[in-house]
Amino acid sequence: MRIDVVSIFPEYLAPLELSLIGKARQDGLLELNVHDLRTFTTDKHRTVDDTPYGGGAGMVMKPEPWAQALESVAKPSEGAKPVLIVPSPAGERFNQALAYELAEEEQLVFACGRYEGIDERVIEWAQEHFTVRPMSLGDYVLNGGEVAVLAMVEAIGRLLPGVVGNPESLVEESHSDGLLEYPVYTKPSAWRDYDVPAVLLSGNHGKIAQWRRHEQFRRTSERRPDLLAEFDAGSLSRADRNALADLGYDVVDGRLQARHGDAAS
Repeated sequence: MRIDVVSIFPEYLAPLELSLIGKARQDGLLELNVHDLRTFTTDKHRTVDDTPYGGGAGMVMKPEPWAQALESVAKPSEGAKPVLIVPSPAGERFNQALAYELAEEEQLVFACGRYEGIDERVIEWAQEHFTVRPMSLGDYVLNGGEVAVLAMVEAIGRLLPGVVGNPESLVEESHSDGLLEYPVYTKPSAWRDYDVPAVLLSGNHGKIAQWRRHEQFRRTSERRPDLLAEFDAGSLSRADRNALADLGYDVVDGRLQARHGDAAS
């Protein structure tokens, strides 16, 4: 996969040299390039912004530097458009399912906006050359797109073959199946009057798997009940249904429905 990031603060992306993503770059599993938007300006002040038409506070990023930058990094493959991701509070919510989807693409381009954002004409023009996908990490506002890009590149990059040493760890983590991950423990088995759950010391892998599954339901019910509302419950086992019933959930038409005043919140 090739990833290109355009920003006026390329130094902000330095952490992508570290840890698993940095190693993936060194091993040739991921090509990642960071570009300074200011190199695509033509005036001596390297200006990338101007006042907004119609008035109002703040500045807006100028269209021409962005068009020049995006044209320079676009590498269409066999007629397929690269995917242009524009971090924006007005974008679709980024999640694990999207991370898996984007990990299948050949090229991702991230446009890190600043100030009041990028001139909207850039987004309209870019649709001729890219599959444009504005995306949001959550319902809050950041100073720029760089923080969001760091998060998205790590979430996507770690799904590429060979990046994570043990691929099985990707299967059991939070959001991989619509649930939060179960609690994890390590040695010692007793620490400051807190003990590891006995089932994890039993050696009974069937019971351990069942405990972990039920802990996923419990933790998700307590911390993110909204995920259970979207969970596809049509193929749940009897044991899963019983565990959810204990938490105050019934399966109705293939979906989980909380009993009023009974489910964890």
